[in-house]
Order: sequence, then C-alpha cells, then structure tokens
Amino acid sequence: MIQVKNIVKQFEGVTVLNNISADFRDGEVNMIIGQSGSGKTVLMKTMLGLHIPDAGQILLEDKDLVRFNESQMRQYHREVGTLFQGAALFDSQTVLENVLFPLEMFTRLSDAEMRERAIFCLRRVNMPEHTFNLMPSEISGGQQKRVAIARAIVLNPKYLFCDEPNSGLDPKTSLVIDKLIQDITQEYNICTIVNSHDMNSIMEIGDNIIFLKNGIKEWQGTRHDICNSNSEALDDFVFASELFKKLKAKG
Repeated sequence: MIQVKNIVKQFEGVTVLNNISADFRDGEVNMIIGQSGSGKTVLMKTMLGLHIPDAGQILLEDKDLVRFNESQMRQYHREVGTLFQGAALFDSQTVLENVLFPLEMFTRLSDAEMRERAIFCLRRVNMPEHTFNLMPSEISGGQQKRVAIARAIVLNPKYLFCDEPNSGLDPKTSLVIDKLIQDITQEYNICTIVNSHDMNSIMEIGDNIIFLKNGIKEWQGTRHDICNSNSEALDDFVFASELFKKLKAKG
C-alpha cells in the first residue's frame, strides 16, 4: 500500500497539489481522476519519486519516499512497473526484446531464465507466439498495450503505475485492456495506480477512486459509490455527457 499524507507541491509559487491525503491499496485498481490541470499527473509523478513534494509524506510500508536516499530510490524503482500513455515500446526491438529489456538491465538471470520469464509474461497478457519476433509497428495498438503491460510486470513489481492506459484505443479494446489490468492487479496483489479520465474505465474497474479538482482531493470512494457521491464537482465531471446523465437519472 502507498499512503499519501498532506502532500503539497508548488511550481513557481503556484500550488498544484494542496494538502492531498489518500490511501492506495494493494490488490485494487486505484484510480486518480479529474479534469486536465487538476493535478493527476503531478500526483502520480510525485508518488513515483520524480517530483519531490514541498510538504507531506509518501509512505511505502511506513518508509517515507520523500526521505529516500539514492540507493533506496533505485530499489523502489525496481519494484515499480510503469505503463506509459503511448505504450513507449522501443521501435528498433522486437516484441520479445522489449519485454526482455528490464530483465537485462536489472537482473542477473541467465539468458534462458530471462527468456523464460519474458515469454511467460507475454503469454499472461495473451500475446500470440507468432508476434514475439515482430516489431511494434507490425502489431495493433491494443497488442502494443499488452506488450507494454508484459514489460511492466516482468520484474514482479509491487506497484504498477498506468498513465491513461486506454489512450488511442477503441472502446472494445479499451475494455479488454481494463480487464487485463484488473486481473493482473488481483492475481499478483499489486498496488495499481491508474491516471485516467476515461469514464468507461472508471465505472468498470475503479476499486478505489480519488477525484481531484484544482489540486484538492474533492472525493474518494469506489465505482459503486460514484453515482451517489453528493459531490457537485464530481457529478459535473462524471456526468458531463448526456449518456451518463441518463444513467444517473435511472440509477
């Protein structure tokens, strides 16, 4: 679990995160939602150790990330898997080579052991074996996201950070990726943090949802609570479309 306590972050005198406190639980899909400019990405980068907060704590099993030295931060980053918005696969490497990369960088496994682990992860995300030696440009966008997930979990991470994982995908493929993220989170008891404004994802897999507005945590709850939040700001965000307004009226 990651506990964020009273986090404040400013840039050039502008407060981007204002006294944020929240728990991000193991084995659950923890979602950070909000409009553009609400502070979602800054909060995620702060939890990754890429931004140092001006005040507050980020507790990993009672150890404060804010006070980590270089060695501790390196170890933490080895325990983190990251799924970038655009998959961020290496164009010059095959599917299999992309998944092998973290193993080659951070482990001392033999070539055979690394290959076995990489293939296991590719199979876990349901990538067909005939794609293993293809280049990223030769597979679909949905398959690229699957490969990116395989690469993110290849080191058995404790924490999985996903930045807009469904960006650029069609609705049907997005549902498949959502389910895959949820299944892997539960199967390996990972603390998964998803930065998203995709309402379908929020309503499908949001086990623990943190809603930010103007750098302030306005609401926290589950996807089951979201229709009865009693938060006007959240309602304005969630039910912005006519479709979701009709769903709220029915439910």
